[in-house]
Amino acid sequence: MRNTQATFDLERLTAVNAAQAARLLREVRDARIAGRPPRVGPRPVIGASWDRMLASGVDPEHDHRAGMLSTDEVERRRQTSPLRHVLPVLREGLLSVADVAQHIMVVADAEGRLLWREGNRSVLRMADGHGFEVGADWRESIVGTNGIGTPLVARRPLQVFSAEHFVRSHHLWTCTGAPITDPRDGQLLGVVDISGPLDTMHPATLALVGSVAKLAEARLREQHLTALDRLRSVAAPVLARLGGRAVAVDTHGWTAAVTGMPPPGRVTLPKSFADGRVWLPTLGGCAVAPLPGGWLLRFDDGGGAGSAAPHGTAVPVATRVVVDVGGSHRWTVTVTGSAGCWTHELTPRHAELLYLLAVSRAGRTAAGLAEDLFGDAGRTVTVRAELSRVRRYLGGLLAHRPYRFHEDADVELVLPAEASLLLPQSVAPAVVRARAAAVP
Repeated sequence: MRNTQATFDLERLTAVNAAQAARLLREVRDARIAGRPPRVGPRPVIGASWDRMLASGVDPEHDHRAGMLSTDEVERRRQTSPLRHVLPVLREGLLSVADVAQHIMVVADAEGRLLWREGNRSVLRMADGHGFEVGADWRESIVGTNGIGTPLVARRPLQVFSAEHFVRSHHLWTCTGAPITDPRDGQLLGVVDISGPLDTMHPATLALVGSVAKLAEARLREQHLTALDRLRSVAAPVLARLGGRAVAVDTHGWTAAVTGMPPPGRVTLPKSFADGRVWLPTLGGCAVAPLPGGWLLRFDDGGGAGSAAPHGTAVPVATRVVVDVGGSHRWTVTVTGSAGCWTHELTPRHAELLYLLAVSRAGRTAAGLAEDLFGDAGRTVTVRAELSRVRRYLGGLLAHRPYRFHEDADVELVLPAEASLLLPQSVAPAVVRARAAAVP
């Protein structure tokens, strides 16, 4: 009861007099570090964090700056993080408030690496002096109790005020962070945080940040349902032609369409998945075929399980892939396999990439493709991001290290009648050379 009452008094004191609350918290922190009983106890979630810091040996008097991510690595993480899809929600909900209240908004990934940072300019300059920069590592185990790393550990919204920060140099700050999880699989995606000088602290900030984080998760859920609808529109005509039991699932195993069986809410998929045959522990043997944005699973009916590979290992079967860049403004990839046939329209960039992979069956590194596309081997982050998008509809048909079509795929490249008309809008050096080679 004593800690509950102390927590209540401390929160009320913070709302009334931030400076007095900060002094009291410093006394509480210093006593805890020295092993003396404090006059009042810290909030349980903060006390638990301090205990972790003391056990792990984090220095409470000196901050530690871990290695910064390179610009390329920050960009790679931005391009592959689902959080990029909810930045508009976070900005709309928090940035205007942050700027007026002398705060900044920070978005970090599940490893505590800062990927985005925006807000009040003077506070941004102050943050630079504390290593609160894009690419920095703000895990709790590195920099102590804070509004980025501690919500990632606690898996709940949390306000860390002044000396509740374990490291002394952070005591001039108040930070409020809320974790964001992926509604598709419950995985932690990262955290959104509002930070500013301690005298700008407001108790309502915690509710605001938590609510905006929930809005971001709701937006991700909407996008997931939209993606399932797109997959369903492709899968429905395929399933209509099939007999027996079959289900179309997205890359996380969520059901989009089904025939011949009750719809499973979600199918647990093995980490390594490809066109072929597979044994799923809960559903038995099945044939696997890629769909744009997911997979088609055709289940064995009576005695077929023995032919499937055990333990979720896929056995590739022949799949035909036609990359059609013969048109002047419309390009497609058509896949024919055990699921039947489907076609996906390509963006200009994806048409360039699949053309390059089709003519280089041995594969190309990210640096090689960057040279082919941009004349700059250093632009690997952009290449990897685009290929990540391609893999959403081609799935296991694309391998990497180097990037290439799967060796068991039968790939056909359809070119224009005149090579000089190849992808006429493209300025990619490799495509320009191919067009030039056709000119006598």
